[in-house]
Amino acid sequence: MPDLMPQSSPASSEPLLVVEGLTKYFPIRRGFFKRVVGQVKAVDHVDFYVQEGETLGLVGESGCGKTTTGRCILRAIEPTDGRILFRDPKLGRVDICKLDKEQIRLVRRNIRMIFQDPYASLNPRMTLLDIVGAPLRAMGLAHGKELEDRVAQMLQLVGLRPEYMRRYPHAFSGGQRQRIGLARALAPYPKFVVCDEPVSALDVSVQAQILNLLEDLQEQMGLTYLFVAHDLSVVAHISDRVAVMYVGKIVELASTAELFSSPKHPYTEALLSAIPLPDPRPREKRVLLTGEVANPANPPSGCYFHPRCSYAEEICKTHEPEFDEVTPGHYVKCHFGRELSLTGVVRMPDR
Repeated sequence: MPDLMPQSSPASSEPLLVVEGLTKYFPIRRGFFKRVVGQVKAVDHVDFYVQEGETLGLVGESGCGKTTTGRCILRAIEPTDGRILFRDPKLGRVDICKLDKEQIRLVRRNIRMIFQDPYASLNPRMTLLDIVGAPLRAMGLAHGKELEDRVAQMLQLVGLRPEYMRRYPHAFSGGQRQRIGLARALAPYPKFVVCDEPVSALDVSVQAQILNLLEDLQEQMGLTYLFVAHDLSVVAHISDRVAVMYVGKIVELASTAELFSSPKHPYTEALLSAIPLPDPRPREKRVLLTGEVANPANPPSGCYFHPRCSYAEEICKTHEPEFDEVTPGHYVKCHFGRELSLTGVVRMPDR
């Protein structure tokens, strides 16, 4: 495993978040005594870092482990193994996996999450004042009139009127509900935000509004994002770097421009070829994957992707590839990452 940390960087540019060997296995239990008969490898030894102020996109098919990775970073799910190093303003550099409940409560002021479903993530019995103010109350950051002022400020910041704070979620559209969720996540003024497919349930026009809002808030508040998504056109718009995930493993990691224009992993090539482009001319190449996604409870030997890969050879079936740095900052988990000439997307959306 190569060292994914940026080389020759001063202490001040130390990454805000470093994930090393992150693993999450869910036990499979059967029988009357619920004995463990196997493991679902949802996240399987994942490594990456996120610099302060940047957006790292995490993409892949449904079920590949993207959301589980984000929830492990918040310790909403207990990791099985690995380290999650976070540079907290008060606690300093800490391993989130080893913190006790009180320390986790302190760290969660600076690590927040925006959830995918704007309908299921809001309590229908709570007003906006209660919803957005909940983390402020729980962390002891504001009470009474100060709390109302802070909630009003956050609603204005996400494009909602302060007088809405007495209303309930049913009175708002999907896009407005996602703005409420965004206001709740940002209320404690965090440093790092996990965006778990925050626009996938919204109309396209509303998606653009939320994405632009996320970019504006990132600049205003100095935020750092882990942006989980399956829509590569969205990822191209908002991300500085992109990590591609397949069956619990990161198979490619690079800057957005390089990954889109010059992919090194066959799975990334297939994902890029599926992006709809506003161009009536036919594509030169459309990569169609055969077979099914590997079962994380019983993954194939060697490279997990080899049963669906048209470039696979015998070594792919028997040996797992290393995470190789093929060019500076461009990592790929493929035996032939340095040799393959794959098709990217030259006319990717403007950032």
